[in-house]
Formats: sequence, structure tokens, C-alpha cells
Amino acid sequence: MITIIDYGLGNIRAFANVYERLNIKTKLAHKAGDLKDSAKIILPGVGSFDHAMNLLNNSGMRDELDKQVLINKVPAIGICLGMQIMAKSSDEGKLPGLGWFDAEVKLFDSKSIIFKTQYPHMGWNTIEPAKSSPILDKLNAGSRFYFLHSYYIECNDQSDVLTRTIYGITYASAVNYKNIYGIQYHPEKSHTNGVQLLKNFANL
Repeated sequence: MITIIDYGLGNIRAFANVYERLNIKTKLAHKAGDLKDSAKIILPGVGSFDHAMNLLNNSGMRDELDKQVLINKVPAIGICLGMQIMAKSSDEGKLPGLGWFDAEVKLFDSKSIIFKTQYPHMGWNTIEPAKSSPILDKLNAGSRFYFLHSYYIECNDQSDVLTRTIYGITYASAVNYKNIYGIQYHPEKSHTNGVQLLKNFANL
């Protein structure tokens, strides 16, 4: 059973629809008890860092989420802002993040971006694997995914970097530490490649 955290942010229905087509069962978690039989956990997110942390902290699920991921080692994946709040902090806000990754979230430096519109990084871009992982099975170097963000995660330990993407700079577009994954791009909006990535996550 894949549990999708519903704390008020993210494309909840889009993930459920993908897994429904794959004949993989999902459920939504609205309270701590909904997390207790999770085989996998998806933490979606869109919007601003502090708003997301406030919603998650006030949802009643924070302690159980930490327990399932950090103690019980349930595989978890954060998508877009859901990945960013897994870091320690963000240039976008003042609140501490979950701290699951030894990383901070940074605003792209507009001076490094040659495009007319610097923010957000929006549209299709390629990924380059930085290390092997079953979550990247059947995805080739140069696979294209849909992005929508102005901030990126900066890992203090480069061994946590899973894929890299270029937008003015080369940055970590996906990260992985033990059972925890973070994906900056949107697999639920990325057609065949996105479906494959979500299927890979279900098969971990």
C-alpha cells in the first residue's frame, strides 16, 4: 500500500490516478493513524516552504511520519516542495525543515540564468544520473521531466545526489539517502518517464 500524505498541498489526485492505472493500491493519509501500515510514503508539495512546514506540523502527522521514515525505514519520496522540506532549511523561509537530508534549499542565482525568464524554472528539462538506483530503472541519461520551481536543494554530502540537471548551474534535481528519496521534477506530469519512475518507487 502506497500512502500519499494529504496535508493540504500537492497534486494528490494525480499520483493516485497514475497508480490506479498501474493497478497499485494507494490511500490518503489525513491523520497519524493513517500512516501506520504504509509500505511506501509519498510526500507531495507545491507553494512556499514555511506554509508547507506549518501545514505539516499542524496536521498531527509529523511525529508518526518521522517514526515511519527514520525508525521503521519505510521508503519515502518527496516531490518538488515535498523534497525541499526534507532538507534542514530554505532561503525561502525561516522555519526548519524535516532535516532528513543534510542539505539546504537555495534560490537560483538569476545572474547564472541566460533565459529571459529566470523564475521559475518551468517546463521540460533533462536529468543525468549521478549514481545508480533502482528508482531510475529503465530511465536513460537525458530522460526528460517536467519542472516548476525557483529553489533547488544543495547537498552537503554529494553522495546523496541522485540526478543532476542544468538550469544556469548544474544542480541536484533528485537526491537519495538510504530509504529516503527527493525528486524536484514532477513525475505525475511527466508522461511515460514519470509513470516509470513512480512504478520503480512502488517496486523498491
